[in-house]
Amino acid sequence: MSINDLDIHPRIIGILKKGHFQSFETILSLSSADIERATGLSAGDVSILKQAVAEAVPKPPVVTALDLLRGSGSAVPIRKLSTGCPIIDKHLKGGILSRGITEISGESASGKTQLCLQLCLTSQLPPEHGGLGGGAVYVCTEDVFPNKRLHQVIQHFTRKWSPPRLQQDLANLGDNIFVEHVAEREGLMLCVHKKIPILLAKGMVKLVVIDSVAALFRCEYGQGETVKRAKHMASFAAQLHKLGQQHNVPIVCVNQVSANLSPNSSRSQVLPALGLSWANHITCRLMLRRTHQKVAVQVQPASGGRRSDDIECAVRMLEVMFAPHLPPGACAFVVDHQGVSGLE
Repeated sequence: MSINDLDIHPRIIGILKKGHFQSFETILSLSSADIERATGLSAGDVSILKQAVAEAVPKPPVVTALDLLRGSGSAVPIRKLSTGCPIIDKHLKGGILSRGITEISGESASGKTQLCLQLCLTSQLPPEHGGLGGGAVYVCTEDVFPNKRLHQVIQHFTRKWSPPRLQQDLANLGDNIFVEHVAEREGLMLCVHKKIPILLAKGMVKLVVIDSVAALFRCEYGQGETVKRAKHMASFAAQLHKLGQQHNVPIVCVNQVSANLSPNSSRSQVLPALGLSWANHITCRLMLRRTHQKVAVQVQPASGGRRSDDIECAVRMLEVMFAPHLPPGACAFVVDHQGVSGLE
């Protein structure tokens, strides 16, 4: 729809055209005083205009909590993506939600990328086994995509889900993971506005991973550009929410951490980066951290041959910081040759 379709006086429409007000977005993004100054319309005319535009903007139908639970009416049931580990899935009450933005934050070597790689594989499993039946998009903003590690995990993952447990071929799992490297914010916005929507519309991918969101938003702005950065993060997050809502797919964003300098807080020495400007846009925050404890892990070769000697792995913790469907809590896990595995 355009301003020509609004049910208002033609005089107001004519003035809007002279002032180059062609889109609903422009009208709704300006204050009433700004529109009055730019067009010369009275306060009453501007009020009528905004009311007409608000009613004309397409809106999703109202959905109740009961509709979401039953998946009835116009509601699309919320899906959950398995992490590939029943212990972690139990802790997360099924896995990663297909609505909103799930943030995975933590220090370096805490297991963030490892968990994301495993999610890219489980998304290709059929829904009855905790997957979504499609590939994944993996956007790298920091390091080069870990191809070697992915192929190592794929070998064990394929053996784990081989027949008769799963009656389908899981060959070429890596071919269904679309990797994009971006080094600047403009490239990231182009990716989420143009490239990823095409893959989602074709049904080729069922998961979007951004690793990491902090890399670009931390280094491209100066001290006096806090407001500008907040606006850009809000635009980025809004697009991610839109993609998740339209296609009912999980959106996972990896985040870095910053030192916790608060003298009154003894809970953690680090905090997720980007502050409240970013935290207000995410739905679920998972915090990973590495402990000093070690545990022996049995090594099973990818070929299924004889088991070799056990190795020691560092115990890591996955903590739920906040989520609409989960209470705060922590789960121990390790990262070994097979991927991410929870500990009882």
